[in-house]
Formats: sequence, C-alpha cells, structure tokens
Amino acid sequence: MKSILITGGCGFIGSNLVKMFAKRFPESHLIVVDNLTYAGDRKNIEGVDVEFFQYDITNPVEMEYVFANYDIRLVFHLAAESHVDNSIDDSAVFMKTNVIGTHVLLDVAKKYWEKIEYADCKFIHVSTDEVYGSLGLAEMSSREFDKYKPNSPYAASKAASDLIVRSYVKTFGFPAVITHCSNNYGKYQFPEKFIPVIVTKAFNDEKIPVYGDGLQIRDWIPVDLHCQALIKLAMDGKVGEIYNIGADNEVTNIDLVKKILCIMGKPESLISFVKDRLGHDRRYSINSSKLKELGWESNFDFDSSLEETVKWYIDNLKDS
Repeated sequence: MKSILITGGCGFIGSNLVKMFAKRFPESHLIVVDNLTYAGDRKNIEGVDVEFFQYDITNPVEMEYVFANYDIRLVFHLAAESHVDNSIDDSAVFMKTNVIGTHVLLDVAKKYWEKIEYADCKFIHVSTDEVYGSLGLAEMSSREFDKYKPNSPYAASKAASDLIVRSYVKTFGFPAVITHCSNNYGKYQFPEKFIPVIVTKAFNDEKIPVYGDGLQIRDWIPVDLHCQALIKLAMDGKVGEIYNIGADNEVTNIDLVKKILCIMGKPESLISFVKDRLGHDRRYSINSSKLKELGWESNFDFDSSLEETVKWYIDNLKDS
C-alpha cells in the first residue's frame, strides 16, 4: 500500500492536516513522524488511524527506517520550529530542525524515490510568508518570484530550507513543491502563539501584552483553509513551483486583540503595550492568485471563524 508521510503531524497545522486527510481519504495509509517537542501533542490526533513514530527528522537512521519499511509516495513536511520570539532568544534549534532536518528528509526521500524514478512521488515543503520580509503599507503583496528578505532567525531558517529544497529540484529533478502560508489560526495551536495568548490572558483577566504600537499587519487564514490548499497542491500542484497560501485578510495586531476581547466580553483596559520585539516586521501580505488558478478558493467569514476559534479555546480552558 502506498503511504503518506506527515512530519510534525502532532503539531498545530500538522494535526489539523492529519484529521482532514484521514476524513477525506479514509482508505489512505497515514504515517506521522513527530519528535513531540513542547509544541507537539500525541492527543491532537487521538482517534485517527495512523502509524505514529516519535522520531527526529534530523536523525537519518530513523528517517531511513520509515522510508525502508513503507512505500511512501507523498510527503507533507511540516515539522519545524516556528515561534519567532524563541528564535530570537536561541536560534540553534531552529537551524538544526528547519535546515538540517529538511536536508536529512530530502536526502532519504531522494535515495528511495530515485529507485522508482520518482513515479507518483511528491514532497510538499511547508514554509512561511516571512521569507519575503516586511512590506510597507503601500507595497504590493508578495509574489512567488519575489526575492527572499528574511529578517528573523526563524524566517532565515525557513528561507534556507526552501533553497535546499529548490536545489534538489534543480539538481536531481526531485519532485517537490514549496508553499508559503500566512498566519494560521484554529484549534490545537500551542498557547505561546498570538491568538491563544490573547484568549488565555483575557480569560484570566490578565494584562495582554501588545508589542510596540500594535499596528503590525498580518494576513490571517483559518488552519482548515490552509490544509485544504496543501491537499489541493498534493493533487494538482506543479513540481518545482512555489505557491503562496493567503486569505486576503490583513488585520493589525491591535484590531485583532480588540476583536477577541469583544467576542469574550472583556474590557480593552486589559491591553498593555510593551516594548517592541527585536526586528519586528511591520507587514506581511501575499498574493495567492497562482494557487487560485488551480481552483482553490479562500472565501470565508473571518469574524465567525474567529469567534468559533475563540470559543474552542475558552471551552478547553474551562476543562483544564
């Protein structure tokens, strides 16, 4: 049986993808590899029929075992360190996981796939819009052909991994697709990220820290919509191409905080402006027209989707 490998499948985006893929393709043979670092939780995929390995993608022996024992033809590579603040405090693990880990995975996949001349094989490398760097308010949204200008150690590690993937495509004809997604939100996100932090602080009537003036702009996309795009690219994405995955939903940080406080019925007096983060990018915005040409749509109601997400976190806080 042909198998599908999802790295980082117990993390936020990965677990949502595992559940969606299993629901849409119940006959599929899913293999999840996750090292279960602080941001990964096996409970996120409870009840889903998968083969699970608590392996480290930087370990070639462990990756060899997976490819040697299963006929893997599709890889969704989501295993990564992703919190920008952590990359500023200590970037070493970001370079190890995001750069070395991606290289190990590519090398092992290439070893087994070239034996079958890459027949029906595809490697979806999940990256970030942060590789494009910061945009001014009047600048056009980033396109797939724009230059990389990463400004944080996290973004630089993802840019480096993108370039390694590109090199395998160009040098070996490796069947990879690179994706750049905007800010995700939804269920199972680790509490350190922006929206869970706001909800948790507000729930406990604690001050909500907002960097700088709070006017940084991000494009927010529901994680389910992102996962739909990844599955679409697995089926129809052209090998060797880069695809942006955005929702055309740019919101300032301060406006997002206020929206969440309104949903929760909490006062704006909880907002506390703090010293800005080092190297804080002002605006991310990506053009997803290339992906939309494949038939993917980004239509959704942000306010109702956000409210559903906030209520999910509140319910989980009540149960904890």
